[in-house]
Amino acid sequence: MRNALGLMLASVVAAVVIAAGGWFYYSARADQGAPKTVAARAADPLPAPAKLAARDDVETTATVAAKPAAVAAPAPAPAMPMQPKQACANPNALGVSRVVEIDTTGGPGFGFEHFKQFDFLTEKEVVLTFDDGPWPVNTPAVLKALADECTKGLFFSVGKHATYHPEILKQVLAQGHTVGTHTWSHVNLNSKKLTEQQVKDEVEKGFSAVKFALGTNPAPFFRFPQLQHNPAMVSYFGTRNVAMFSTEIDSFDFRKGATPEKIVETVMTRLDKLGKGIILMHDFQKNTGIAMPTLLARLKAGGYKVVQMKAKASLQTLPEYDEALMKDMKVPTAGTNARPIASVVQTISQ
Repeated sequence: MRNALGLMLASVVAAVVIAAGGWFYYSARADQGAPKTVAARAADPLPAPAKLAARDDVETTATVAAKPAAVAAPAPAPAMPMQPKQACANPNALGVSRVVEIDTTGGPGFGFEHFKQFDFLTEKEVVLTFDDGPWPVNTPAVLKALADECTKGLFFSVGKHATYHPEILKQVLAQGHTVGTHTWSHVNLNSKKLTEQQVKDEVEKGFSAVKFALGTNPAPFFRFPQLQHNPAMVSYFGTRNVAMFSTEIDSFDFRKGATPEKIVETVMTRLDKLGKGIILMHDFQKNTGIAMPTLLARLKAGGYKVVQMKAKASLQTLPEYDEALMKDMKVPTAGTNARPIASVVQTISQ
């Protein structure tokens, strides 16, 4: 009797042990397939997001990348705003042969007069650049000549001029051109009369002024006035991820006696010798606008092709300079008593 009772108890214990083991096994398997909690998902490493292909109104045929900065970069700058593609009414237009996108990380330099690192133009390729605008009559004349040939340029705007004529600078951007900067008031940044802080102020205030005029961030492209490259600022632009521009072909359109005919001959003589290059002109100068139709016709007849330069990311201005500019220009603000628009403006009749 005792043996029978002992065997019965042993059988019960064995059954309990087997059942418990099975429950733990299947419970563990079920946990592996069950949806994870938020905390559990956060603890798991996530795969890197896929890189999205950039889209633009024209095909980007090349990218010029600078060496990455030695230190960790701040939050990435926002992408440049896309401009709508514009139809060309001229079937024989000079046009744009290709677009290059510039990664301005580390502050690369372009234009062999001062920078030798990036030789990205091929034979018979040119970049059209314009300084010192925007300016009434003269800038619109340049824009019309470019539009007639369905081609694009790179404009380095003076900040003060941008605040005088923001509507003209907006036209430059709206027509698909690239807008960079050229200081606040076009002073020589190598002048011994300027302190290091004053030089920085000239540059940063210029950035903020062009942003204010455009209503959006400009490209992180900069040209030194008079091509006077301040060594300290060259290093500074590396930290700001701003590309610097010199030239290969100077039109000298600012000189006394620079007639439209003289401007064309100066550019073409130098260009035919070099075979390619970045051309420096000034949309601030009246004779440049007059010369543009002839110059573009000569470029086309000579088999030259225009390359447009765009930035991968837009310039990030510094908030303190944005705020100082608004204060200096006495731009009104809504203040602390701002009300919802619905409480101020109501439609009473349609």
